[in-house]
Amino acid sequence: MLTAVQVISEVSDAGVVERGFTLVVDGEIVPGIIWSPERATGPTPVILIGHGATQNKRVGNVLSLARRFASEMGYTAVAIDAPGHGDRVTDIAAADEARRRLQRRIAAGPGQGTVLGMSAEDTRRWVDNLGRGAREWKATVDMLEAQGLAREGGIGFWGVSMGTSIGLPFIAADPRVRAAVLGLAGIPAGESALERAARAVTAAVLFVFQWDDELIPREAGLRLFDALGCSDKAMHIHPGGHLGIPLYERRAYIGFFQRHLDT
Repeated sequence: MLTAVQVISEVSDAGVVERGFTLVVDGEIVPGIIWSPERATGPTPVILIGHGATQNKRVGNVLSLARRFASEMGYTAVAIDAPGHGDRVTDIAAADEARRRLQRRIAAGPGQGTVLGMSAEDTRRWVDNLGRGAREWKATVDMLEAQGLAREGGIGFWGVSMGTSIGLPFIAADPRVRAAVLGLAGIPAGESALERAARAVTAAVLFVFQWDDELIPREAGLRLFDALGCSDKAMHIHPGGHLGIPLYERRAYIGFFQRHLDT
């Protein structure tokens, strides 16, 4: 699956080394970034960061989380562009329209009754990209291990919204992931593939959810949390919409990963 990896850039700032790289996975170029503590002398715990829909590996919340994981925790953080996102966008007009459509959906408010409100064709493309994204995360972990960057037993995953949709089947199939922060996602009534993936999860999970989410009905989010097969799971619920996770929740992320990855 993984055929090549190439480091394309390296900069150091405030104790954090940032390296841009590309992987070739299933014949497709996958761009990514690795953030490492400048003081690291060997393998560290690694947190994989999955961005949300219409975003990319350098969006503000990914960048701030990655730098915090590296500088404050001494971990390595990694993000890649999901299929059809970031440097992988091939139709800029279509990507702009997808962003506007998502913004309109959020502006419409909660209570629409369907997860994301996608058409059948959008759903088909979405499912295809989820499977591809999960394979690319596996290839990324393979690369990190081959490069000697990942401490054995020290792989974590952070990804909400689309990050959860891609990350869930990945962590369900890859036992190297020991802990995951997921959230802002749900299982629609009658959906079986995502539920099967959730039930197969053994990694510890911290699930974050917004009670007034405009994209994910409450019942769908609760259904996903309930379906998670791991025995170590917790759900943090906050009032507000899809984009409203409070910044103080990041302290919970740090404590959660330290409990499970510091060995």
